[in-house]
Amino acid sequence: MMMSRNISKLTTYALRFSKFTSLWVRFGNGSNTASKSIEDEGLCSQMRWYGTCFAKLPEEVPKDDNPVSQMLVDSFGRLHTYLRISLTERCNLRCHYCMPSEGVDLTPKPQLLSQDEILRLANLFIGSGVSKIRLTGGEPTVRKDIEDICLRLSNMKGLKTLAMTTNGIVLATKLPRLRQCGLTSLNISLDTLVPAKFEFMTRRKGHHRVLDSINTAIELGYNPVKVNCVVMRGFNDDEICDFVELTREKPVNIRFIEFMPFDGNVWNVKKLVPYAEMYDRVVKQFPSLKRLQDHPTETAKNFKIDGHQGAVSFITSMTEHFCAGCNRLRLLADGNFKVCLFGPSEVSLRDPLRSGADDDELREIIEAAVKRKKASHAGMFDLAKTANRPMIHIGG
Repeated sequence: MMMSRNISKLTTYALRFSKFTSLWVRFGNGSNTASKSIEDEGLCSQMRWYGTCFAKLPEEVPKDDNPVSQMLVDSFGRLHTYLRISLTERCNLRCHYCMPSEGVDLTPKPQLLSQDEILRLANLFIGSGVSKIRLTGGEPTVRKDIEDICLRLSNMKGLKTLAMTTNGIVLATKLPRLRQCGLTSLNISLDTLVPAKFEFMTRRKGHHRVLDSINTAIELGYNPVKVNCVVMRGFNDDEICDFVELTREKPVNIRFIEFMPFDGNVWNVKKLVPYAEMYDRVVKQFPSLKRLQDHPTETAKNFKIDGHQGAVSFITSMTEHFCAGCNRLRLLADGNFKVCLFGPSEVSLRDPLRSGADDDELREIIEAAVKRKKASHAGMFDLAKTANRPMIHIGG
């Protein structure tokens, strides 16, 4: 089967790229360690790195009722079955790491994708093998037609997961209806448990609203409720174990994200708290922390703590990338198509769509872009110097 051969190729490729993640010293419960020096512009620090382990795939892969077409397979054999769709560039917060302090120029509304355009492109991707879609922004819940979009997407044959990443400000009131409309998975962003810090980071009030949204999601049966936390030195790194404590009594998956560079967010390596350091802090207070076996396409390193309902994860984009197993593509609110979060290259799908391109012509454009995807993104210091759009434009 083509799918079996492609997955086998992906697994081989992932293992070949283990040199990019770390030197594997020993395998086991997440304690793989190696030493590595990072040196840039006079900065030299010694860090412990923790190797990525790839889950074993079954020898016989069940036949998929939505096989992946060549449109979604890059030149390295990676199958892209996960599409992130940014519904809007607007947001009701002004987070420092997402938006420059002076704000951003938003794309005029006529140049943004309409609901029908989003649905047509989504249907094309799903028909070609995409099985998971995540709705992002900006803040996706500020779109007045968010419920209709969810309902229409969830009814598309072949889509197995409809997820959303949200800041949670207005989610609590919208979530019951969104669940009825087919929203199956949630990531809620929360970078601090201290209201004053929240107001400083987001330049807005609403900390209690985010907590209400997390609790509402739990009450509605979302399990786990994923909570995204961007860790920044000197701001919230002292709260890491406080966040972990939330997993004791609630089915939440706390996901610690390394601070990443985007235009206007004044990224500085001194603000970066590397995965190795975060791991050490957590395991020191929670010694039963154990590594779970992750799927090859997983972006996070996942852990469980004895006696805790929830889980703890680390997203290590900067110090230990996971490009070898990447299965994600991005459709931006303005209709641009992006094959890598950190890659500056984009191609418009909106323009040919509005010029009358049929599905086959759109597939050719998408396939050409996917085939140009690189093996991995640049190192973190190079990324900091590479022109890329603000995160508010790209989508979370």
